[in-house]
Amino acid sequence: MRKNRFMLILAAAMVAVVMIPSCATGGAGKAGKDNLAVLARSAQVSRGGQRDIRELNDGLVPDSIPEQMRRWMSNPNRQQQMQSGLNVMRYEYVWEQPVSIDEAAVFLYDFDRFTKLPQAYRFKYWNGEEYVDVENASGLGLENDKFNHTTFTEVSTTKLMLEVDSVQRFLSPVLEWQVFKPENAPAVAPVITAGGDRMVVTGGKTYLSGLIKSVDPLKKTLWTAEGPGAVTFENAKSDTTTASFTVPGDYVLTLSAQAGKMKSSSSLKVSVVNPPEEKRLDVVYTRRYKIDSPLWNDRAKALIVDWIPHCITMIERTDLERGQGGIDNFIEAAKALRGEPHGKHLGYVFSNAWVHQTIESMCIALMVDPQGDKEIIAAQEKMKKTLEKWIPIVLAAQEPDGYLQTAFTLRDTTRWKERWAPETRGNHEGYVAGYFIESAINHYTLTEGTDTRLYDAAKKLSDCWVANIGPGKKAWYDGHQEMEQALVRFGRFVNDMEGNGRGDSYIALAKFLLDNRNNGSEYDQSHVPVQQQYEAVGHAVRAVYNYSAMADVAAETGDTDYQSAVMSLWDNMVNKKYYVTGGVGSGETSEGFGGNYSLGNNAYCESCSSCGLIFFQHKMNIAYHDAKYADLYEETIYNALLGSIDYEGKHFFYTNPLSSNHMRSDWHVCPCCVGNIPRTLLMIPTWTYVKSDDGIYVNLFIGSTINVEKVAGTTVEMVQKTDYPWKGDVSITVNPAESKKFTVWVRVPDRETSDLYKSTPELNTISALTVNGESVPVQTDRGYVPITMEWQKGDVISFVIPMEVQTITADERIVADRGRIALRYGPMIYNVEKADQPDIDQRIGDAALSTEWRNDMFGGIMTLKGKWSDGSDLLAIPNYVRLNRSTAPDAPREGDQRRDWSPTSIVWINKEAN
Repeated sequence: MRKNRFMLILAAAMVAVVMIPSCATGGAGKAGKDNLAVLARSAQVSRGGQRDIRELNDGLVPDSIPEQMRRWMSNPNRQQQMQSGLNVMRYEYVWEQPVSIDEAAVFLYDFDRFTKLPQAYRFKYWNGEEYVDVENASGLGLENDKFNHTTFTEVSTTKLMLEVDSVQRFLSPVLEWQVFKPENAPAVAPVITAGGDRMVVTGGKTYLSGLIKSVDPLKKTLWTAEGPGAVTFENAKSDTTTASFTVPGDYVLTLSAQAGKMKSSSSLKVSVVNPPEEKRLDVVYTRRYKIDSPLWNDRAKALIVDWIPHCITMIERTDLERGQGGIDNFIEAAKALRGEPHGKHLGYVFSNAWVHQTIESMCIALMVDPQGDKEIIAAQEKMKKTLEKWIPIVLAAQEPDGYLQTAFTLRDTTRWKERWAPETRGNHEGYVAGYFIESAINHYTLTEGTDTRLYDAAKKLSDCWVANIGPGKKAWYDGHQEMEQALVRFGRFVNDMEGNGRGDSYIALAKFLLDNRNNGSEYDQSHVPVQQQYEAVGHAVRAVYNYSAMADVAAETGDTDYQSAVMSLWDNMVNKKYYVTGGVGSGETSEGFGGNYSLGNNAYCESCSSCGLIFFQHKMNIAYHDAKYADLYEETIYNALLGSIDYEGKHFFYTNPLSSNHMRSDWHVCPCCVGNIPRTLLMIPTWTYVKSDDGIYVNLFIGSTINVEKVAGTTVEMVQKTDYPWKGDVSITVNPAESKKFTVWVRVPDRETSDLYKSTPELNTISALTVNGESVPVQTDRGYVPITMEWQKGDVISFVIPMEVQTITADERIVADRGRIALRYGPMIYNVEKADQPDIDQRIGDAALSTEWRNDMFGGIMTLKGKWSDGSDLLAIPNYVRLNRSTAPDAPREGDQRRDWSPTSIVWINKEAN
């Protein structure tokens, strides 16, 4: 029986892949010979190199053309790629060891005469030096919608090429290519994948799911281990098993198998570390605070005076043609609940999210001391009025039992029958509920608990979920994570506000939702149980939200499987899939991660994924008391996220590539980032400090006045004076309400936390550390200098962070960055732009790089100066102010369909001659 799925390869101008679910098909060789294609790596070969094509040997061909493809085929506005000339297309199979073959079969399909079948094709094999034609080829049929078999004189080779004549490049008529070995040929070595590298905590176990592909019976399968201690396999003879460790260190686990006389093996690395010995740190909630920083005062003002009011205006509009679904959905849902005539739901099913995010952004913005700034005061007054207008509208849309999602309330009941159904996982029920819950936390802290409308509604919503989902109730998970981290955050908050474990059920539900992720897809991280996930895959926003919630659960429960998984995921992402700007998501999968080291500079790096990554790193910092996580979220804040809003605060980036010519847009068809960006950036107290019962951890250096509560039984006012990141001098005045003994942990910035990037010179220390003028030795513990003493009001910690221009080189496995360097000063990554110099594609010169303060640019920034190879001046600006100056009056904005492959702003500069 043939399947319902097909995969189309749209190469050249289109470069896209369409997947439709399907079942397996036939096409075995004559006399039932074995298909060796399943053991090969498949690729399309062109002048530009090779492109892997997994669908070429996946055993699947389509039953029919799906409706989505038919609409594209019949669209009169479709680009007329069909008029292009005919081309030769080449496909290649590569085997790890030589194989004997004498037959091949090609499945051809003309998509209901939409494209042409080839005029001819041929097979070539690699003779060790070059490709040559197979001999005595018989067959080479050209029949549509079936396998065409060809036999030829037996060859032994490691590579076979299919060369297809006279086809249109944009749509391949070759859907499947099989290759068969002779009947009596010897066994072929199996192809083995042990799995990805990972981390595990001592006393815990790692889940092994080796993949063995073989066309011959396997004689022997075995796991073995090398390392500093004993490794216990649950079943060493099974490809799927577990391994346990008791001694820390680095291990290599090897899976081997044999078919006939042919053996193969594959290994993975396991780093075994001790679990955190101390209880988790505590969050410093964002409450009323003051900013005293030229950069942050400027950026906060842009968010408060311009960006958040812009979001309010757009959300209240009813005439938007893209990015619909604002406050009007709540108005209509309330009508529906009252039994009144009402309109349909507008926009995406998750459109409530940007309303809830903007409410939270307003609450946080109102906690920023305006310090007499009339524009900020006026904007804050507007926000107060907007909150008083919006909150009753939102609460009126909440259903009697606490459930809240306007898309469900206004749904077509013939298509969406019930809540929390497996078939409606994509409807974002938890995603929008989670943002509502998080908005309630900051509204409560804004009003200091005097207004509990949102807080009470969030408890009612959470209780609704607890009453319906859980052990003995409904087992479920959402396609887009957010509810999970919101529930833990809210559970902790409720416990802190009310005590008596009132929020514990919310934390337990978060774990239950995570535990139910299985038997789904990599896209939403439900492919295997979360405890067995060791590689960052799928949609990047969903992923980092998932990992953030997992880190929360690991910190709350001490579950060793969760601890091992989050450490492995962090390690894989930061050391193999992480951009130098602190962004994640290459965009090779749908808005998501590619393979290890696949980090093209046309990156996706969605702004929401930067927000989620900050949450994840913060949770890891809380769990493991290690400054490296704060190093990384500082990097993400200053580069990947701060620059997502333009300098004037009127446009934003949905994606943040490192090489681009697109300007920011005022709105987006999917404006999910618009409220997420300001709510994350303005939570400065939360990112700047975390705390323990007897200590304060200083994670960011931002001129500010922030209160840290409940440290050694008192509240401590922390006053930072610094012009960081432009200068390295930092002064912190510690003002406890009562004199108390506790520890202040000062982070020592390390610019090389990721293994992917090396910086010259190395800067990973601080100097001139004093307390009240007395010198203190710089002795670090997990990246912090602990200072323990009896603190009194007015005690001052002073130190200097080294600030020099650094050149960065990337791991050679990152192909896009070979022969290039990036520039950094402090936490800031720098760009060169055509707005400052005409040629940014040439090689950088050998002249020393220096800094120059420019009052005339963006309100005052530190620029970097050097020389290009042609002797002209090189100027680099901080990444966060990139693409604010158009080089052409019709410069494209993000979301425009127009393509221009000549970037006007780049991070990675040519170091070697082109």
